[in-house]
Order: sequence, then C-alpha cells, then structure tokens
Amino acid sequence: MWKRDEAVRDVGGALEAGGKEQEGGGGTQTGSDSGRPGSGDVVIIGKSVVIKGDLAGSENLTIEGKVEGKIEVRQHELTIGPNGKIKAQVFAKSVVVLGEVTGNIMATEKVHIRGNGSVDGDLSSPRVAIAEGAHFRGNIDMQRTPAAGSPRAVETKAENKPAQPSVRLGGASH
Repeated sequence: MWKRDEAVRDVGGALEAGGKEQEGGGGTQTGSDSGRPGSGDVVIIGKSVVIKGDLAGSENLTIEGKVEGKIEVRQHELTIGPNGKIKAQVFAKSVVVLGEVTGNIMATEKVHIRGNGSVDGDLSSPRVAIAEGAHFRGNIDMQRTPAAGSPRAVETKAENKPAQPSVRLGGASH
C-alpha cells in the first residue's frame, strides 16, 4: 500500500508512485495507511478496466471503467466516475453517479446523481438527490427502514399486543 504523502498519479493507465510504475492493470488503490478496510481506503477501477461478473468489496470504491453484473459494497461508498459505464445491480451504503448506470441502485443512506450523471433503473434509498442536468429514468423508493432499536421497529415486532398508554407531562410521569 502506498503512503499518503507519496505522489501518486495516473500515467496512461498505469499508476506511478514516487517515480515507480506499479502493477495493477489500470486499477489503483489509495487512501489512509491504517491498514483497515473502510477506514478511508478507496479502490479505483481505472477507465481501461472492463469487469464482467460480480464485484464485491469491503472498501470505498470508485469505478472509472466498465462493469457488467452485480456490484456489492453494502457498508461503503460507491462512486461511478465520469468515465464509468455500469450495467449492473448496485448495492451500497451511498452511491454517487457522475457517469452512466443501467440497472437498479439500492443504497442504505443516499443516492446522488450529479450534473452529467445518468441512471436508467430504479432507485431505493432513504435520501435521493438529482442535480440539474442529470438524466434519470425509473422509479424512486425513499421508504426509510426503521433502526433495530427504534420504537417503530419494536412496534412491528410486537405480535399485535395492545400498547399500554403512557403519559408524560413536563418530564414527570403521572
């Protein structure tokens, strides 16, 4: 893994760090040097890379190339770069679209389609943002799923038992 303070630049599809060419076929990895996945690490799939099949990971992911299949980074952020062309079902914590996505996107936090971004498919996320100039064709489901300990989640788990009323006035229970 490269150290954060080393100069990293993309040179014709190969990564160059501190003057040395690195192997990786156009895919690069940058981020914090803590060694823990998801702690600021970002994997970048370069624009010359084509993936056909399922793609899963436990790190933030940026795609500049082409992916056909299924993409799963359920606990992390997925960014489709301006050169990215995706034909896949997408499952992530949050998704930012700057390129093209054909397929359904399911995010647990948010989906943001930026100015030149394009999505042909359904979105399912509690928060959705579509910038002016973006393209979107599909349905949006913004239904929030209750957290495990929330009162609403507890109500749905109670097996149709009548709720006991409780009244609180001014912080004191009567």
